[in-house]
Amino acid sequence: MIPHTLTSSRLILDGPTQRFLDTVESEPLAPVTVAIPAPGGYGKTTVLGELARIYGAAGVRVLGPADAREATDPTEPAVLLVDDAQQLGAPVLAELTALAAAGAARMVVAYRPWPRPVELTGLVDLLGSSGPQLPLGPWDRSTVAAYLADHLALPPVPSVIDFACTQTGGVPKFLAHVATALADAPGWLEQDEPQVPRAALAALRPDLDRLDQEVETYLLAVEAGVGRHAELLADLLGKNADAMRELMEAARATGLLGADGSLLPIARRAMAILVPAERRIGVRQRLAELQRERGGPVLDLAKSLLGTGVGGAGIAAVFQTAAVEAMATQPALAARMYTAAVAAGTPAVALAAGWARAAARSGDLDRALRLADQTIATDGAPHRAEAAEVAAAALAHRGQLGRSAELYRWAGPGFPASFAAIGLIGTGHAADVEALPEPKADSVPPTLLAGAAALMADGVRESVTGSTTAAMSRLVRASALLEPAGQGLLLPDSPAALAALVGLHGGELTLAESVLERASGAELGGSLLAPRHRLLQAWIAMTRGKLALAREQLVAAARSVRVLEPRDWLFAVALEVGIARRNSDLATLRRTWSQACEAVMRHPVDLFTVLPLSEFTVAAARLRDQSRVRPHLDEARRLLASLDNPPLWSTALHWGCLHAAIIAEQPAAARDHAAVLAANAKHCAYCAVLAEAATCWLAVVAGHVDANRVEAAARGLHDAGLCWDGARLAGQAAIRTSDRKAMVGLLNCARVLQGRPVKPTVAPVASAPAPVVHRPQARAVTPVASVETGGGGVLSEREREVAALVIAGLTYKQVGDRLFISAKTVEHHVARMRQKLGSTSRAELFDQLRQLVRPNPEA
Repeated sequence: MIPHTLTSSRLILDGPTQRFLDTVESEPLAPVTVAIPAPGGYGKTTVLGELARIYGAAGVRVLGPADAREATDPTEPAVLLVDDAQQLGAPVLAELTALAAAGAARMVVAYRPWPRPVELTGLVDLLGSSGPQLPLGPWDRSTVAAYLADHLALPPVPSVIDFACTQTGGVPKFLAHVATALADAPGWLEQDEPQVPRAALAALRPDLDRLDQEVETYLLAVEAGVGRHAELLADLLGKNADAMRELMEAARATGLLGADGSLLPIARRAMAILVPAERRIGVRQRLAELQRERGGPVLDLAKSLLGTGVGGAGIAAVFQTAAVEAMATQPALAARMYTAAVAAGTPAVALAAGWARAAARSGDLDRALRLADQTIATDGAPHRAEAAEVAAAALAHRGQLGRSAELYRWAGPGFPASFAAIGLIGTGHAADVEALPEPKADSVPPTLLAGAAALMADGVRESVTGSTTAAMSRLVRASALLEPAGQGLLLPDSPAALAALVGLHGGELTLAESVLERASGAELGGSLLAPRHRLLQAWIAMTRGKLALAREQLVAAARSVRVLEPRDWLFAVALEVGIARRNSDLATLRRTWSQACEAVMRHPVDLFTVLPLSEFTVAAARLRDQSRVRPHLDEARRLLASLDNPPLWSTALHWGCLHAAIIAEQPAAARDHAAVLAANAKHCAYCAVLAEAATCWLAVVAGHVDANRVEAAARGLHDAGLCWDGARLAGQAAIRTSDRKAMVGLLNCARVLQGRPVKPTVAPVASAPAPVVHRPQARAVTPVASVETGGGGVLSEREREVAALVIAGLTYKQVGDRLFISAKTVEHHVARMRQKLGSTSRAELFDQLRQLVRPNPEA
């Protein structure tokens, strides 16, 4: 079973073969008529060689087919050993058959299952009737392990045994090639992903060179992955079913195929390397063309032909068909197929619309817009409406919602008209929706996309003119309708993203989060919309005060694509700004501000960018750079006014502008925004919560703190999802009240809303009552440092400076050096703050200071 060319300290055989040889060795003169059928490489020659050794040692003469007549000489015991009987001519086989029939000779005949001449069939039948057969099969794992242990310098580890079994299928000849190569290349064992050594592959060249041309073609087809497509193989080889069965048997007889009819890994790799490339490519090309003509899938075959340089009308059509197959789940591959189709000879204009769609869905919006625009601009070009749809979707991602709506409107009725309606409403042109083309009866198929697009348009319209609940309902249903289509759609925006925006504006954060999770799980909109879903999830986390989670989601969204498109980048930068502001990270806020200004300039204002614009407005006030966002705020106000100032969308902007006005010490503007919020209160419960919170903020910054009302407003914000805002309101009210009990209660409320444990109230010692703090008369509007950094009220300006540095981790000496005072003076300030706040320990003092004063980011 091992080639004679391989020396070994011992012969490795499987159980049945070893028992047969043991029987012969114990009784060498006993009658023997045995047939040994096996494909090539299974060890027939090795077994015959071992028999020759055994018989020779016993004095039995060993004969071959040419000496067949001498096998019957009664004066001298002899054995007839025949190898590769399938190659013998009819006369020789007839003579062997006669000897076997006479029963006068010991005979062992080894042969491959194919070819099977009639004379060989008769001989084999006769041998089977008079003696046992010894079919040779692949080795099992234990035999492979024993063989490797005998031929490698080191005992084989399980991974090496598994590799050898997998690659060779247990065929002894191939295993011998691998073992020899491994023995000569011990470093192979250290490779991360080991491949069969080149030396082992080269050893298969003689076997491949001996292949019949039709057998080679069949094996190349199997290597291409169509081994089970009998009809396709028959077309390729021009044979009927009977002839194909015979050819398959011939291929199995080579030993290169496994039990399931597939090429053994070592054989597959050898053919890929050793067979001339033009023959392999030619077979694959012909297979692909035949498969396309039959209407079968061609994607796998077409993939193997990418980059080979093949051309012609037939293969160009194959690439085009493969592009359509790949479009749903592999748009980047579809784009490559379109490129190959054009390179093979198809005019680009004929494929431009589909090519643009594939490019857009794979995230290559530059190419998509270029191809789509060329198609739209070419009179008589096919699929111009489809190209317009692609360009419209790409422009929506680029932030050009108005231009997107124009292209959808030009594309015609059906779902393009629905997407056009969303764009028109989003840019403040709701009145133009009525002029959109209506589909004629039965002219537009009622597809999932058409139904979902109509629901999306209704949902956006309802968010402007109706209730938040109705809008959310339509958008959530639209998202569920598209989930089965998953990543196979090119959308200007996803219904899940629109539902999340409505939820964020209307306080429905749980529902918004749920619809985003389902959309992400279904890969709705594919990779093009994945960052948008993740960014909106991050916004929900930020709104709830989960800043670490928001940061994780933001980073994941940025890493999911090579470059964020302008709409996604706008939200990403706004998240950076919002997280930095809520963390009092002034350094990051300043560092990010230039990006924020660029992002808001690159993206025109539309209805769906109110949230980032609101965040930028507060940050601009914090950085004293309001002029950079004022034109965009004016544009947003005009847009909302053109839509009759819908409460759902305008409330978020006025909430942000309220805080910006407070920070900028603009009390009149703050009152104006609070008045709008109060007017919107009747729209929904969420708007009412913000209106009440706005009223409390104005009172707090004016120094009038109604602790019960503030706490109720803060808890209302928290329950509506604005957890950070609720804690902030309670904390700021705490440091502005002169009522010690109210201050402690509000601080505890802030802790609870932040998810932190409540500090127990410590009763003052009778002999040392807490001093009465005389507070200066409150100003109408507290300066920016008071609101954003937590000072004012309880602590003086100098105490706030000391507190910010102390809780940042500086020592008293370091604080003194920064403020040009002595360490003793710093200690005095700390003691004074502890007395003012009634802290019973240093730890409690630091905890209270962290509530009242943000750490100095430059400390």
